[in-house]
Amino acid sequence: MRAEILAVGSELLTPLRSDTNALWITERLIEVGVEVGARTTVADDPSLLESAFRTALSRSDVVISTGGLGPTEDDLTREAAAAALGRSLRRDPVVMEALKARFARYLRQMAPNNEKQADVIEGASVLVNPRGSAPGLSVEDGDRIVVLLPGPPSEMKPMFEEQVLPLLRARTGGALLKTRVLKIASMSESDVDHTVAPLYQTFTNPRTTILSAPGQVELHLTASGASLAAVEERIESLASGIRGLLAGRVFSEDGQELPAVVGALLRDRRLSLAAAESCTGGLLAARLTSVPGSSAYFERGFVTYSNRAKVELLGIAPELIEAQGAVSEVVAAAMASGARHAAGADVGIGITGIAGPEGGTDDKPVGLVFLALDGVAGTRVRRAVFPGDRERIRHQATQAALEMLRRGLLGIAPL
Repeated sequence: MRAEILAVGSELLTPLRSDTNALWITERLIEVGVEVGARTTVADDPSLLESAFRTALSRSDVVISTGGLGPTEDDLTREAAAAALGRSLRRDPVVMEALKARFARYLRQMAPNNEKQADVIEGASVLVNPRGSAPGLSVEDGDRIVVLLPGPPSEMKPMFEEQVLPLLRARTGGALLKTRVLKIASMSESDVDHTVAPLYQTFTNPRTTILSAPGQVELHLTASGASLAAVEERIESLASGIRGLLAGRVFSEDGQELPAVVGALLRDRRLSLAAAESCTGGLLAARLTSVPGSSAYFERGFVTYSNRAKVELLGIAPELIEAQGAVSEVVAAAMASGARHAAGADVGIGITGIAGPEGGTDDKPVGLVFLALDGVAGTRVRRAVFPGDRERIRHQATQAALEMLRRGLLGIAPL
């Protein structure tokens, strides 16, 4: 089964508000074997809303909307859904009495505009909302089902859990849908796809989606089956082949990001780490210490942005910097060694580069970064040139440094 989610509300199309409901619903739908094919955010406009419902109904088995069920003039979800389905609205006396009773409990007089919340689409079932004034609706239309839910998460989530999920479970016959994410660092999306596409294209279940972020590529393997064991077996049949093609490149399959993966390796080996950073300005230390428990292995960080700091804090000879330049292989190696010795740590790592947007030359362009490792994880130096703006270059530099450290700790050949 394929679902489409409509997030209704003009406020969601401004920088001030974002839709969090769709992500939560997507996660829950996957658990019951329903795949989300599209998510759309729609303004409080009757023609746009009706069009969005019509489009969703033309291509999806399940259409779920959130928002637009309130009492105001711009709450138009019921009307738009009814028009798209070709059905009328009727005022339900049972819902009306429940609304009046709710207001009475709080010693309030119900305003006349709240009465529209008792409007029910012809043939729909009412989804009770004990946590708010907006009831939801579910409408079966042939093989399709349309579900209208309120926008506030505190009302929407319990309603979905208690009243919508059972309907969908019955329709899927207990099928399960599960995704495993394989994460790869310091490899381009095109290189990853070129390597593994000949394998994953032979599979229809699981299905593979490839996503890219700065310094990282993710392979999402999504499989369906009658049981969790069957789904896991299908995913593993593909994942094992991908691991073989990308030997040593997959750093996570359980959701962990690279700082946590590296941190676990350091903790398990009871090793301490010191970092010396120039162009990344402490970003590597920040990412490492964002992991709970990082005090067990992260000893200290040095932000040696100036040449003077490299000399005074890391003990690098001024003549070396003068001869080779601060952005060089030998200075990166000296930074890693200097950080390790200054901190008395087991492992030292150094980063120096040109993050831009200025400061580049023909010989040393913007994006050039040297990364170095020193200590029990090995002695390594890598030259890399990263594309993008300043923040993207800085992030990719830390990602490459973490991958260098991971490979060193595991004894995998350097990149």
